[in-house]
Amino acid sequence: MCKVAIIGAGSLVFTKQFLNDMFGTPCMEGSTYALMGPTMWKLEKMKQYADQIREKNNIDANIYCTTDRRDALEGADFVVLTFLIGGNEAYKYDIDIPLRYGVDQCIGDSLGPGGVFRMLRTAPLIMELAREIKELCPDAYVLNYVNPMGAVCTALHRCGISKAVGLCHGVQTTLDLIAGYTDVPKDEIDYLNAGINHMDWFLKLEHKGRDLYPVLKENMEKPEYFKNEKVRGELMRHCGYFMTESSGHLSEYIPWFRSSQRALDRYCDEPMFGGETGAALKFNVMVAEKFKNTDVFSIESGELEQRSKEYCSYIMEAVITGVPFKFSGNVANEGYIKNLPSTATVEVPVYADREGFHPFVIGDLPPHLAAMNLSNITVQDLAVRAAMEGDPEMAFWAVAMDPLTSTKLTLDECRKMVQEMFEAEKKWLPQFEGKSLRKAEHIEIPEGTVPREVPLDPALAINNRFSKLAE
Repeated sequence: MCKVAIIGAGSLVFTKQFLNDMFGTPCMEGSTYALMGPTMWKLEKMKQYADQIREKNNIDANIYCTTDRRDALEGADFVVLTFLIGGNEAYKYDIDIPLRYGVDQCIGDSLGPGGVFRMLRTAPLIMELAREIKELCPDAYVLNYVNPMGAVCTALHRCGISKAVGLCHGVQTTLDLIAGYTDVPKDEIDYLNAGINHMDWFLKLEHKGRDLYPVLKENMEKPEYFKNEKVRGELMRHCGYFMTESSGHLSEYIPWFRSSQRALDRYCDEPMFGGETGAALKFNVMVAEKFKNTDVFSIESGELEQRSKEYCSYIMEAVITGVPFKFSGNVANEGYIKNLPSTATVEVPVYADREGFHPFVIGDLPPHLAAMNLSNITVQDLAVRAAMEGDPEMAFWAVAMDPLTSTKLTLDECRKMVQEMFEAEKKWLPQFEGKSLRKAEHIEIPEGTVPREVPLDPALAINNRFSKLAE
C-alpha cells in the first residue's frame, strides 16, 4: 500500500489514464490516491470516474479530492505532476503573439517563445512544490509530465529534488512507427536512445542483430513514407539518425524547417502535428469545446482497460516490488552524456527498482547530434534562470537564442515581442512583478549622417585605403 499524490488531477487525459493503469497494477492494491487541483468540480468528476471502475472491478483503493496541496503531499510515496499554468488562455498568447511577429509555432510547449513563457509561468509552482515535497514527503519519487519537460526537470533538480524523473511517451510511440516503417514487430526491436526530451536520438536500431537503419533509410526515400515524416525523415537523411518526436515538434527545435514560407510549404504542410500552425492549441481548444457541455465520463463503461504505454505505473511497480523496469527518463546529467553540460537535463535509458533510478552512461553523442541538443539546452538553461530568478532580461535572451526565433527576428523585434508577451501574461508571472524589460528601440540613422571619426584598427585602415584607391 502506498500514497500517490496527483498534482493537477483535473487533467482529463492524463489522470484518467494514470488511474486506470495504477488500478491495473496488482502491487498498488490498497493504495490511497489524492486528486489535487484548483477546481473541485473537475476533481469530483475524476473521482466519480475512478469510483465507477473501482466498484465495478472490486478494486481496493482509497480516492479523495482536495484543493489543499499540502494535504495531498503529506506522506506521499509518489508525486505525479500534470498541470498547465494559465490553461488555454495563456497558451493562446504563447502562439498568437509570436505569430504576429512572424514566429510560426506548431506546438509551442517546449522551446521557442511558447516554451519559454510556459516555463516562466510554471516555475513559481515548481519552486513551491519542491519546498513542500522536502518538508512533507522527502522520500517521495516525483514523476513529472509537465512541459517544457527539460526545463521543468532542470528546475526540480536545482531545487534539490533528487528523486525526480521526467516522463514522455515519444520513445514508445516512435517505436510503433519504426516497427511499421521496417516491418519488424515492435517488441523485437533492440534499440538505444539518448539525447534530450523531444530531441532524443535512436543511436541503435536492430532486429536479431541486423541493423534496421538501412531499411528505414531506404524506405524513407519513398514518397509514401516520407510524406509521414517530412521533418524527421529529412533530418535523418542529412544527419543519419531518427529521433523521438513528431515532425511538428521537431520543426520548432532546429532552424531549417519553419524559417521561411518556402520551408513551411515544403516540410510543414501536413495537418495538425505534421507541422500545422498552432496545432496543439487547436486540439486543446477543440477538446475543451467538445466537452464543455458534455459529461465525458457519462459514456464510460467502468471497465478496467489494459495498462497503457505510459511509464508511470510501471515505475511505481518496479520501486514497490524491486523487479527492474527499463524506460527512457529525463534526469540530471551526472556524466551520462559526456559532451552535453552537467547542468542540463538529458533523456537516457533508466532502470527503476527498489533502490531508485539508475540511468545508463552513454558516453559521447555523435558531435552533430550533440550540437543540435546544445542549441536547445542553451534556451532551456536561460529560461530556467529567468524563471527562478525573476529576471526579464534572461527571459529575453532565452527567446532570442531560440533556434527558430533567431531566424525570424532582429534583437529589437524580439524584445518588443517578449515585452508584449510579458504584458499579456503578467497575471501568471508573479516573480516578475515590479520588474520590466529594458527598452532598446531601433536607432534610425538620418540620411547624410557623417560617421564619428575614431582611430581605426590596422585591418580597417588598409581596407579604407584600398577603397579610396579604387575610386
